[in-house]
Amino acid sequence: MSFNKKRSAPFRFVLLVLTLSGWVLTAQAQGTAVAATSNAMSLKEVFDTAWQRQPEAQAFQKRRDAVQDQAKAASMLSPEPPSLEIGQRSDGLTGNKGAREFELGITVPIWLPGQRTASADLAQSEISWLERRQLAAQLRLAFAVRDAWWGWLRARVDAEMANEQLANAQSLAADVAKRTQAGDLAKSDQHQADGAVAAAQAHAAQAQAASAVTLAQVMALTGRTALADLTVNAAGEPNPDPNLGLTPSQTPSSSPSVGHPLLAELEDRITVAERTAQLIGTQKRSNPELTVATSRERGAFGERYGQTVQVGIRLPLGAGPSHDARLATAQAEAIEVQSQLVLEKARIQADQQGAAARLAAARTQLDAVQRRAKLANETRGFFDKSFRLGETDLPTRLRIEAEAAEATRQAARSQIDLASAISAWRQSLGLLPE
Repeated sequence: MSFNKKRSAPFRFVLLVLTLSGWVLTAQAQGTAVAATSNAMSLKEVFDTAWQRQPEAQAFQKRRDAVQDQAKAASMLSPEPPSLEIGQRSDGLTGNKGAREFELGITVPIWLPGQRTASADLAQSEISWLERRQLAAQLRLAFAVRDAWWGWLRARVDAEMANEQLANAQSLAADVAKRTQAGDLAKSDQHQADGAVAAAQAHAAQAQAASAVTLAQVMALTGRTALADLTVNAAGEPNPDPNLGLTPSQTPSSSPSVGHPLLAELEDRITVAERTAQLIGTQKRSNPELTVATSRERGAFGERYGQTVQVGIRLPLGAGPSHDARLATAQAEAIEVQSQLVLEKARIQADQQGAAARLAAARTQLDAVQRRAKLANETRGFFDKSFRLGETDLPTRLRIEAEAAEATRQAARSQIDLASAISAWRQSLGLLPE
């Protein structure tokens, strides 16, 4: 065996490893763009499962029943249920001359001026706020689900590529071992092959750990312990309607998109606080009470019972400092939420601007890295031919091969980055996963 043959074998091994890695990365990039089967676990299915486990979803129906009961109470003829009064008086312990009196009456609370209308308005605003609260809670959960989902897909792609590289390295190491035993390769070539396997094993272990960590975050959201036999639908979300908010090619508007769930929730909170203050303003005193009673009495033994009817009204004079405290608390709540709304509008506007810029950059980046990958692979073919003809030295050939592999890897990752940018844009517009 010549010296030149022994020296060229390790380099041929390096070239083969890099070439196989490029093939694996290309296949992985194509695989992420293929739609999965109907039983695939998608982003929307993860979100739907996670939402069913949220406390807000489980308590929603009871909260709705509560606010609907409040609306029914505001439509009643009396703010509180009437009360029955039954009484008896006797002189049996103070002389026992036969004095007796039996009394039966009913007391009905009366609405204060404006109280009934204010109560009905407050109940309706609370019904609307409940719906908006649920949608806002869903949007907050969607942020966590999207972040965990795309983070896991990135780690999953890295882990699969690392496993493929490990399998290729092991296969090449086994082939090198056979050729070394046959005397075609030097012992140093075997050491390099084993070292490549060790490096691939370390990289695969690190990638698997990262994938396991991100998968655990997804599983924690859904309550699942494993993926079982489900496949993964890694397809991205659809582009939202440009009329809903900013588009990557437009200049950001001066205000966030209309109907954003987080803003709508705050607006309803302001309405609830203002109507609460309005209701408290009508309750400057406790509710008057109308009493209608009848009594049957006698003065002594032997006298006949007489029948009387009593009609009365109870008028509280005032609520005192407790009313002022309740009113001030409701007004403070309205002022606080109004200030929070201003800050939230600014934050959402900044998020929309950033998401739009990120999406535009992701599209430009994907187009650029795809062109780079195509050019790099064509260049690799040119230099491979010239290297076989002896027109190119080995360092140049290795550099071209490394550039082609890196370009292919970036193309694979850019597909996920674009899908993640679309999700972030939808999140900033207040849209749930689809």
